[in-house]
Amino acid sequence: MTQADRDRLVTLRKAKKRLITQRQAAEELGLSVRQVKRLLYALKKRGDKSVVHGLRGRPSNQRIAKSVEEEAMQILSADLYKGFGPTLACEYLADKHDIEVSRETLRQWMIRAKLWRAKEQKTKAVHVWRPRRTRLGELVQWDTSEHDWLEGRGEKLYLIAMIDDATSRLFARFVRHDSTEENMKLLWGYLEKFGRPLAFYTDRASIFRTAEKRKRDDPGVDKDPVAMPPTQIGRALQELGIAWIAAHSPQAKGRVERNFGTAQDRLVKGLRVAGVKTLKEANQYLEETYLVWWERELTAEPANADDAHRPLDRSHNLAASLSYVETRQVRNDYTIPLDARLYQIERKAVVSGLRRANVRVEKRLDGSIAVRFGERYLPVSRCAAATKAKAPVKPAAPRRPNRQRGSEWNKNFDLKKGPKIWQVA
Repeated sequence: MTQADRDRLVTLRKAKKRLITQRQAAEELGLSVRQVKRLLYALKKRGDKSVVHGLRGRPSNQRIAKSVEEEAMQILSADLYKGFGPTLACEYLADKHDIEVSRETLRQWMIRAKLWRAKEQKTKAVHVWRPRRTRLGELVQWDTSEHDWLEGRGEKLYLIAMIDDATSRLFARFVRHDSTEENMKLLWGYLEKFGRPLAFYTDRASIFRTAEKRKRDDPGVDKDPVAMPPTQIGRALQELGIAWIAAHSPQAKGRVERNFGTAQDRLVKGLRVAGVKTLKEANQYLEETYLVWWERELTAEPANADDAHRPLDRSHNLAASLSYVETRQVRNDYTIPLDARLYQIERKAVVSGLRRANVRVEKRLDGSIAVRFGERYLPVSRCAAATKAKAPVKPAAPRRPNRQRGSEWNKNFDLKKGPKIWQVA
């Protein structure tokens, strides 16, 4: 009997002895008068144990059969589900094995089966989070995660992700390399699907920011920062009218970092269960399963229903902006050197002032080359580099016979027996 049961018993005894009315007892216990009458009748028939629930200490009539628990624990003990937590295991048991059970019940089962260790609640330092942006597309966090996504079943992959700050809407893709080209391809897909956001929030990686070179013994604390040219992605964002904001710490871009923490748990295990081994299969699972789950479960409604994304217009050429751009000087023969190759400008495209002028050379993502002079693109074709004519080989001169070194003109000459210099003079 608990203390609450004992307190209830005291009140019922008072009502039984008519020290208080049944209405007063009902108000004191927070029950109806009808329920107090039932309790007084039970007290008369069964005594003090009437205040204790009849099922206390007995298994519930609605409890799940022991065979279901044993079947679930046998499934989760396999290597395929190694490391699954109660929440994720609950979803997979329902989807893959038709075992419907609550998360808390499954957690208790896993603790008894030693498949899950209960964590002690620790008091954490209070941290005031930055509030979300109010509109969709106002700020998009962008980062890459290097992880063993396939757990050794295939090649090494990287996950590039873009997550909206206001809604947590996720756009991601697996790639083989964390390069400028792969990041530009993902940016292209985002812009075509959603439009141009107001700003991207990234770290200070070399693909986003050109670092100033300094000597080791010259940290430059007291020196003013030098303006460095933008990277290829930085230039592309400037041409598209998108602001770039650099984070000073991983905690500053915590939304995308927490996304990677979730992906390195749930996504890795989902790829394992699905038997994914290739890049194509990984991206297919990511788009058809994981991103659908993320959109359904983890996205939020923005405070403002207005969409801050801006559409692409005719002035925005994604193929030109999202390319590797260099500046080259046109030679006197209207050729352009690029990567140890020569490209010839067609005669019909030659205009005044083109010779010795600087042109913009774009190496597109599809492998093509585009040359722009001012606002006009020039047709070019690859030409073979001119080869220098080799000089005729002269016949080798006949070798002279070997002679003994030195000469014999001073063979019988002795400086000590000769005359003095003053005598000779």
